[in-house]
This record gives sequence, C-alpha cells and structure tokens, in this order.
Amino acid sequence: MLTLFAQIDQPAFVRPDIDWHAVAPELLLLGLGALLTMLDLIFLDRIRRFIPTLTGLAFLVPLIPILTLWSQSDDLPRVMFDGAYVVDRYSLALKVLFLLSGYVVVLLSSDYMAEGDYYDSEYYQLISASILGMVVMSSARDLVSIFIALELISIPAYLMAAWRKRDLKSNEAGLKFMLMGVFASGIMLYGMSLLYGFAGDTRLSAVAEALDRGESAPLITLAIVFTAIGFGFKVSAVPFHSWAPDTYEGAPTPLTAFLAVASKSAGFVALIAIVLVGFSTQADVVEPLMWVLAALSMTVGNLIAIRQTNIVRMLAYSGIAQAGYMLAPLAVYGETFEGTTNPANAIVNYLLVYAAMNLGAFAVVILVARKTRSGEISSYGGLMNYSPGLGAAMTLFLFSLAGVPPVGGWWAKFQIFNVLTQNASWAGISLAIIVAVNSVIAAFYYLNVAKQMWFMPAPDLDHTPIRLPAPLATALAITLVATIVFGILPGIVGDLSDFTSLAAR
Repeated sequence: MLTLFAQIDQPAFVRPDIDWHAVAPELLLLGLGALLTMLDLIFLDRIRRFIPTLTGLAFLVPLIPILTLWSQSDDLPRVMFDGAYVVDRYSLALKVLFLLSGYVVVLLSSDYMAEGDYYDSEYYQLISASILGMVVMSSARDLVSIFIALELISIPAYLMAAWRKRDLKSNEAGLKFMLMGVFASGIMLYGMSLLYGFAGDTRLSAVAEALDRGESAPLITLAIVFTAIGFGFKVSAVPFHSWAPDTYEGAPTPLTAFLAVASKSAGFVALIAIVLVGFSTQADVVEPLMWVLAALSMTVGNLIAIRQTNIVRMLAYSGIAQAGYMLAPLAVYGETFEGTTNPANAIVNYLLVYAAMNLGAFAVVILVARKTRSGEISSYGGLMNYSPGLGAAMTLFLFSLAGVPPVGGWWAKFQIFNVLTQNASWAGISLAIIVAVNSVIAAFYYLNVAKQMWFMPAPDLDHTPIRLPAPLATALAITLVATIVFGILPGIVGDLSDFTSLAAR
C-alpha cells in the first residue's frame, strides 16, 4: 500500500525543456495574431482599415528572432522534445520564405478585400493562422506535429477559398477543396497510424529505424503509399490534382496566389522531412512512386495548360507541372550526393525562386483584372502599349517560370537537372529527359501570354496606364527584384539552402 501511495505522489508529467529563443518566431506570430483578433473584437470598424498593415507587421516582426538565431550559427541545430522539433538553418530559411510570402499575400489582398463586400478582418486572421502552421511545419520532425501543422494550414484555406459568399464558383471552390482535402487527410492519417504501429513512436527518426528492420514489408509499402497520397493532394500532384484548377479559379485571386505558393511549399517541406528522414531506408519503395508522380504531374499539367484560355486556370495547371519538377529529385534521393547538390537543396532552391516568380505573376493578374474585368488570356492583348512597365514585369515572370536565363527560374531548373544527372542512374537520366521535354512544352503557353502582351491588339477599353495601388506596387517590386537577383546571383539562394541536407543528419 505504501508503495502504491508513493507512486501516486510522483509527478505524472514533467515539463520538457523548451528553448524559448528557438520558438520565439512561433510564439510571436501566435501572440500577434491573437492580439489582432482582440483589437478587432474591441474596436470593430474603427480599426478594421488598419488590419492589413498590422497583419503585415505581424509577419515581419518574427523575422527578428529568426535573424538572431541565424547569426548564432554555432548554436544550431537546436533540438527540442527529444528530436521532434528542430530549429536549424534549413528550418530558419523556410520560415523566412513563409513569412515573406504571407507579407506579399497581404499586400496583394489589401485593395482586393477593401473594394469587395468581404469580411476582411477575419480573412487576415485566417491567413495568420495558416502561416503559423507553415512556420511550425518548418521545424516539425514528428508525425503528430506534421499532421497538426498541415491541418492548421489547410482548414483556414478551406474557409478562404469560399470567401466570396455570393459567387457560385467560389462556393464550389471551397466545397471541392474541403471535401477533397478531408478525404486526403483521412488517407494520410491512416498511413501515419500504420507507421506509428510499426515504430511505437511518432518521431521520424524512430520511424526510419523501425522501417529499416524490414518486418511486414507489404504493410510498410501500404503505409508509405497512403502517406504519399495525402501529400500528393497537398502539393497538387497528378492524379490528386483535380481540386486545384477549379479552386484556383473560384477563390479570391490573392488566396489563389497564397495556395499556389505558400500552401504548396508547406506541403513540400513536410514531404521532404517524411521522405528524407522517415523513409530514408525505403528508397526502393519510395523512389519509383516519386518517379511516377513527378512524370505524370509535369506531363499532364503542361499538356492541359496549353489548352487553357483563362490565365488563372493556366497558372493552376502550370503549378501542377511545377510540382512535378519539384518532386523529381525525390525519385533519386537514395543515391549518394556530394556537397550541396542533393535533393533537399534542389527542392528548397526551387521553392524560393518559385515563390518570387509566381507571386509576382499573380500580382500582375490582379492588376490587369482590375482594369479589364476579365481573366482571359486574350485580355492581355496590347498590354505593352498602354502599360509597358507592367507588361515587362509579367514577361520576366513568364520567362522565369519557363526557365529562361537570366531570371531566377533557370537556376532552379538547373539544380533539378544537376541532382537527376549527377549519378547517371537510369531513373535520374530518364526523368531529366522528361523534365527537358516538358520545359519546352511549358515555354509554348508561357510565351503565348507574352505574345498577347507584345504583339496582339488591345481589347476595346480605355487604354490609359493601369494604376498601381501602393500595396500592389510594393508586392510587385519585391517579387520582381527577387526574381532577377535569384537569376543573376544564384549563389544567394545556394547560401540559404546549403544547410538543407536532411539526409545527412
């Protein structure tokens, strides 16, 4: 009996050690998001016009502890919760990507929301919650934290996709996105539950050790396939892409930019961690799966994009093809790589450049639609005549998406080719050929938009230059400078992602 009471008196829970400096970006973002909600509830309409500015600041302030952590590189990585949460240069670079992407999306959204009949304060609060999930995702090395972060990213996005309540297309976008997302999450969660059953632990490192023992190989394959299906939906890979075109077209255009860049990037961050850490010993199963997903995504995405007449749907299918390019390095991740030429490095390089060029392209789409009231590619006719600055910027973004030097997209694709061809394996060489062929196909529809702007007559409308509101002009300037700098000085991107070799840990 005394022994029983002694056991009861022992503490049931011991709080783990927390590095408060390492989690300061997450705590700041959480606190500032809660503060915005409280201010909106207390002051109502008196503060609502300042909410976009305050939200932008809420995304910039967490950059301060990120920079201080980066400057203390000798103390990295910082590991918490027995390896379930890791703060290193890889995660810090991705947190910068997500926070700056969120800031640019706020700039794209401010005039769009102010001019429509929308609940704008709630919109920014949902964006803040979704960005918080992405920041957490950057450091997550545990099945539970990865799943929670993914749902924190996704649930606000389901709501924002249907933000135009009186628009049937927006309602369809939100409903289709939610139903497909919930279905994919259920499949992914089933796969993760099998992984936990094998490992008895949710940490990715423990999962890798359990899978390496090779017991119950058919069930291991099933767990990997189910988990990959869930992530395939998140990154809009074929054949799990059907939600993307309708959701992109029906959702508010700034949210489309958000889904196309930040949300897709978060899915890839989780996929990198799962594959390179959790499935590090299962290359014989994962590599063929990734090969098929990459080849299908880039080929189907590009072939369907050619036939699109709406620029948002064209960019949606383009995004599916771009997901294929980013999946390609995972088809050879089990091979040996030297230096910074490795799958994680190539994918993160692509994510950084893709964020800049795609957000810039959507900024132009928003500006042109404000004037033409159309999303058709034909409405871009004569843009160089009446708004040459905007036309030149869009041309650079299109060239970058196509991988034409000297803008950033060429370096991103070069990194992909470098990884695929370094070891001269059949899988890598064959996929590199498919990437090359699809890059030529993609150039056709990107340059078709450029042809409309440069050589086709303008539609019948007022041919005065397009007015650039200050927030949109700022977003355009940030993305344009980043796209050009990444292409001319690619070493800047390399310096950010030299530390992304998760497989080396």
